[in-house]
Amino acid sequence: MRRLFDAKAHQWDEGRADSPDFLAPLATAVLEVSPKPERVLDVGCGTGIGTLFLVREFPQARVRGIDLSEEMVAAAKSKVGLDPEGRVAFKIADAADLPYEEDSFDLVAQLNMPPFFAEVARVLRPGGHAIIAASYGAATPFYTPPSVLERGFRKRGLEKVKDGEAGVGTYFVARRPT
Repeated sequence: MRRLFDAKAHQWDEGRADSPDFLAPLATAVLEVSPKPERVLDVGCGTGIGTLFLVREFPQARVRGIDLSEEMVAAAKSKVGLDPEGRVAFKIADAADLPYEEDSFDLVAQLNMPPFFAEVARVLRPGGHAIIAASYGAATPFYTPPSVLERGFRKRGLEKVKDGEAGVGTYFVARRPT
């Protein structure tokens, strides 16, 4: 997987970065997140398109993006520019073994990724939210139906908040009880 995404990193944003459909499910899902998060994690951040959206959406939050691909992370870092407050950072990491302590984040988002239920639940703070978004709905590689997402998160103590469609995509929001 790492080699595949490393090879595609230089052209990954073509047709995505300027497409409203690409971020529509994530943009709709964040409307369900209250209170506004202070710490956000974007799992499988790729070139940072979703991560940088989250930075703009939550101006008070520190946002971290992780990806398995070194080239994807390099592309994401190149988009940041000056960040004197250290609000956004990217790192190479495996979604199946997140390099963060328990209860580290108020929001964990995954855009066009298979769900990593156990790790998302582990790093999510009480009262925190998880978002799984698929830009192209069932046509998205790694798409997971809402019933599977609900069951997977419920097994790990998270409650469904909402699921739905946005543009051609879908989203699912869950919350860890306080």
